[in-house]
Amino acid sequence: MLLIAGPCSAESPQQLMETARGLTGCGVSVFRAGLWKPRTHPGSFEGVGAEGLPWLVAVREETGLAVATEVAGAKHVEACLAAGLDALWIGARTTTSPFLVQEIAEALSGTDIPVYIKNPVQPDPELWAGAVERLQRAGVRRIGLVLRGFTTPESGPYRNAPLWPLAVGMRTRFPGLPLLVDPSHIAGQRGLVEEISQKALDLGLDGLMVEVHAHPDSALSDAAQQLSPEGFRSLLGALQERAADTDAPDYREGIEALRARIDAVDEQLLALLAARMDISREIGGYKKDHGITILQPGRWELLLERVLAEGRRRGLPEDFVRKLFETIHEESVRRQGK
Repeated sequence: MLLIAGPCSAESPQQLMETARGLTGCGVSVFRAGLWKPRTHPGSFEGVGAEGLPWLVAVREETGLAVATEVAGAKHVEACLAAGLDALWIGARTTTSPFLVQEIAEALSGTDIPVYIKNPVQPDPELWAGAVERLQRAGVRRIGLVLRGFTTPESGPYRNAPLWPLAVGMRTRFPGLPLLVDPSHIAGQRGLVEEISQKALDLGLDGLMVEVHAHPDSALSDAAQQLSPEGFRSLLGALQERAADTDAPDYREGIEALRARIDAVDEQLLALLAARMDISREIGGYKKDHGITILQPGRWELLLERVLAEGRRRGLPEDFVRKLFETIHEESVRRQGK
């Protein structure tokens, strides 16, 4: 498991060094600290900027930890490369802008530095994928993905909704790229960091990027979500890693039996969907013969209400049932229009 940890923001040489010393010897590979901090409103702490680059280099020299920071434009990249930093990451707000990502990609052309790309603020996998593709076209080969959660109308108990299926879809799309989770930004409060980190490990993701501050309650940014070095060590002690697979005979026999049952159900599902679409095509012809429009909003609303109620009765999540039948309805309308 790859571990990246450090404060949200670099505040002083003393703060960085104290935090880094607290992280040595516990498996952390990369020490992170933001130098340039994008903020919605001016006047808040926006980072120390390039002044903090020598502080990060000093951390590496004393602790041996690789050091990384966030970049949001070509000038940031150039300053970090000149200082000799070991890794960079692109933040969520920057990933949202193809112009900025392209600028960063061009500044990185010809380099071999690892670059981690956080998901965009909005749940748009194409923006995330586009950022990867821009860096790849520029010749950047050491790329990683970081899930830090998304801004949605309903994020539940978290600051940002994790939307795990979207992240898993990115891993399927880019199977060679490591996928890390930033539980600090998803959680928004340190008490939820452990459950999100454990979920990431349960899914078999590749590592964590955790915000850790020597004195988190006095941090100049995102104080509520940062752990102390002691809290970080406790987190690592509480997490349970799972193996990707095993050849144990009892497991292999049981999992293959369960997968066979899944395969059988999948075949039934596909047969039922094909039958449903055949009926939709018949309905389309029937409507056409009688001069009736394809779209029937009232019928769709009644159908959706019925399937959501049935889904609840069977213990299925409403959002899952809704998405499933919206997809089925879209294909049904398309078939009726043929």
